[in-house]
This record gives sequence, structure tokens and C-alpha cells, in this order.
Amino acid sequence: MSSSTHNSAFLASGKARFALAVVFFVFPSALGAQAITIDSQGRIKGDPSAPVDRRYAQIEQTHVALGNSVLDPKTRIELIRLMQAEQGFAMRPLPRGHKGLLLVANGKVEPAGEAWLAMVTANGLSSKPGDRIVVTDLKVDHNRIIFDLNGGPDQKHRLLRHIEVGGGVAMTPVVRDDGQEPVGSRLTLVFEKNIPELTGSDVKALLAPLISFDVKTPVQAFTDTLPPVLKSAILDHHVMVGMSTDMVLFAMGQPESKTREMDGQMPFEEWIYGKAPKPVEFVRINGNRVIRLEIAKVGEQPEVFTQDEVSGLMRTDGTPLEPSRTRTVAMGDATYNPDTQAAPAPPSLKKPGEKLPDTGVGDPNDEMKPVQFPKPKPDAPPATLPANLPAPTPNPQPAPASPSNQL
Repeated sequence: MSSSTHNSAFLASGKARFALAVVFFVFPSALGAQAITIDSQGRIKGDPSAPVDRRYAQIEQTHVALGNSVLDPKTRIELIRLMQAEQGFAMRPLPRGHKGLLLVANGKVEPAGEAWLAMVTANGLSSKPGDRIVVTDLKVDHNRIIFDLNGGPDQKHRLLRHIEVGGGVAMTPVVRDDGQEPVGSRLTLVFEKNIPELTGSDVKALLAPLISFDVKTPVQAFTDTLPPVLKSAILDHHVMVGMSTDMVLFAMGQPESKTREMDGQMPFEEWIYGKAPKPVEFVRINGNRVIRLEIAKVGEQPEVFTQDEVSGLMRTDGTPLEPSRTRTVAMGDATYNPDTQAAPAPPSLKKPGEKLPDTGVGDPNDEMKPVQFPKPKPDAPPATLPANLPAPTPNPQPAPASPSNQL
């Protein structure tokens, strides 16, 4: 089988598997469950207005000029030497697992959308956006380049770890197992036919949507994966309600102090930045998100922010991550000016515009009167025993205990 035929069959099988996954999620009624389906373009099937997490949406295709000549052995060795142990920053969540992500040169990434998120959920997250990664292994095949990142997703010496040598009872394993699970990821760069003549810069440009090899600080690498509003806030050292703890640490650094408290049944952490007379910021965190921000300045009323401003920015359509289930309730009764305003209406169980049924007693539109509780009845006299029952005998006195020691 030729390389082009093999490559076409591989891509066709990949599309078939992805189409099967889409069918699985599109028709959940047959399985008795309901799920949200996101196609490879990052759109939700059947609900275009539904939110999509931008981190798992389809990438923007690159436009790197590729020649028609085939990669020769000398250039192959040079390419391996240049990319081996190269360091960069993750631009998208990279999952663990043997399969990993497949990136078509100047094309799209597979899987994308719901399948990408499902892979991260099933296998775990190897690197989140902004994390530093290292190319620890590199394999060049006839039409693809396989990158193992941060040690790769496979156990080292998978067979030798189970082989022991020695004599008698003294057996020594050929390779000792340290017991640690691999935490790396795998990324496969696939070309249409054969691998053309490439330089290290060309490979880095093709991988740019997923891995950035530019010289950056960790803050720059992390903020490059965020929307402009969040990027400006972090670089300007501002905290916004809805930020994750990583965003707060990149924006403000480690807090000067932390406290753990309870608000009803909800535990939270209070991160405190600054000391008087400078402004002091109290960042309240529940789980992994900022839920409240209070800025206290000397001689001024504290500013309190509770409105989530970040969740909508992390969606491709600008909608919040989850519908808000909280509302602000003013403490105390409603106040009014008795000289210019009428007193507020008393509480009522009626709906606006509702009329009570006519019961024949009074005006049916009158407000409900106070509840009248029934008057308590007098206590019943104590019950008397029948005359034919014998009177109860008093409890007999216990016999005195004999001394334990007899003289």
C-alpha cells in the first residue's frame, strides 16, 4: 500500500470514528441519556446559541509554505537534533493518554470540541494553557512526526519492568519500577503524503496553535492564551470576579496572608493583598474561582464586587459558564419618606391582579386577616384506676450486702 493510500485511510478512519462519536451524542434518546454534542468546529449540534468553551474549540489553521521535495536522511537527523529537548508553552489543554492529539499540517486538530474535552476528562490533563513543556522524544515516520511531551504518556520499559534475573531466592528486576504514573502527553503532526523538507522554524510554526516556542516569561505565555480583556487585567495586576486561582497568582502573586472561613454551609478562602495605609484587597475564593472582591482604602467606603466578569469571556459566544443562581438581597425593610410617599402595601399571598373568591363574608378583595388559632381546651382530669384492681405494692427494700471478708 502506498503512503498516500495509507494516509487517506488513516484520515478516513479518524473521521469515521469522530462521526460515530457525534452520532452517539446526537441521538442520546436511544441510550436513555442526554448529552451536549460539540462538533469539530466547536459548535453545539442542534443549538447554535449554546455556549462553547473556547479552550476546546477548533484551532485556526496555519499557512506555512511546504515544498514538494521529500525529507532526506540528513535533514531528518538535523530536525531531530534541533527539536529534541526544545522547550515551549502549551497554548491549549494537552491530554494524557497513548493516542494524544493529531494535528494536520496547515489543517485542523483532531479531536476537537466535545471529544477533546472527553479525552481530558477520561485520561487526565497533562498541561494546561501557559504551562512549560519539553519535547522529550521525537519520532519521524514516513508521513508524520510524533512528539512526546514532558516524558510522554507511556510507561518506560513496559516489558523490562516485569523481568527479574538472579539465582535462588535473590532475584533482581532488570529495570526497577518507581511506581509513578506517566504524566506526559503526545502530539502527532500529520502531512498529506510525505514529510517535505522542513526546518526547525517550519515545525514550530506548524505547532504554534498548540505549542508556542517563542521566548516568553510564564506570565506572557499564560496571558497569550486568554482574551484581551483578561490579558490586560492580569498584566495590570487587577483581579476580577470569576478569575481562577492561577489568574490571581499571575496577576497579584502570592498573597500576604490567607484565612479559611465558612459562610453558612459554604467554605471559602480569603486572600489578602496589601497593608494599610495602602489599599487592601480581600479576594474571596470558593473552589478554584473568585466569588467576591473587596477593596478597602483608608478614609473611604469599601468597594465590593460580586458580579462574575470572567466566565462570559471564556466562551466563544460570550455567555457565562453557568447560569447565575444567585441574587443580591437588600438587608432590612424597604424604607420610604412618609411626607412624600405612601406606605408600602402589607404582605399578601395574592398574585398581582388576582382576586380572591367570594365566600360571602366581607369584601373578597380585602387582604387576608391575621390567622386565628383555636383556643386551647382545658386539660382532662386524671384517669382513675378501676376498683377491682389491687393497689400497687411499694418497692421492697434491698437486703443489705454481706461483708466481703468474714473474720
